Amino acid sequence: MRTCTILLALLALPFTFSLSTALAIDSIEPQRAGAPAPVAPAGVDIEPQSLPAQPLYVQSLAATCANCHGTDGHALNGASVPGLAGRSADELVAQMKAFRTGERKATIMHQIAKGFSEAQTQQLAEYFAAQKR
Repeated sequence: MRTCTILLALLALPFTFSLSTALAIDSIEPQRAGAPAPVAPAGVDIEPQSLPAQPLYVQSLAATCANCHGTDGHALNGASVPGLAGRSADELVAQMKAFRTGERKATIMHQIAKGFSEAQTQQLAEYFAAQKR
């Protein structure tokens, strides 16, 4: 019985993948065909920095920091990198800008900081500032 269930699941995988792929391709096909991009209503700014931060999105950004700074910015005791949890958002933004410009030297943070937009940097800073130390 178990073998039969596994075989059925394996047989269904290609169909599931091809269906989801087809749906994804269909949703972007008009852009490939040269159709104009969707236009926002007059007076509506759709730049990413104007959109409200989605909690799951911000958590996924913060997860990129976890390898060095710990989960939710809680570094392990004795870690060579500082914890980010509970620090001032303004301080965190300033540090990221210093890394980005090269004003603050680092082994890898200068490259990581360049990978985040200013809006993402602000969202990360606010996320870590809201965490308890």
